[in-house]
Amino acid sequence: MRISVRVQPGARRTQVGGRYGTGDPPVLLARVAAPAADGRANRALIEALAAAFGVRRRCVTVVTGESSRTKIVDIVGANPALAQRLLER
Repeated sequence: MRISVRVQPGARRTQVGGRYGTGDPPVLLARVAAPAADGRANRALIEALAAAFGVRRRCVTVVTGESSRTKIVDIVGANPALAQRLLER
């Protein structure tokens, strides 16, 4: 499953849930405590998404947006219903 994710690095705590903006397709909001330096925020995002979707870290891949806050992420084995619930948080 491919999903658009908006990352907020440097947050107080790491959490996945909520919707960024009102556009279509929906963009999942992810806050990570790691700073946006040396790829640490991307690694934290992968760990957070893997935990939120109940998959292994290797099942989560950033397809586009390595250096951008808005990314397209591929999550192998993710449940689309869970993605919808996360967007509604």
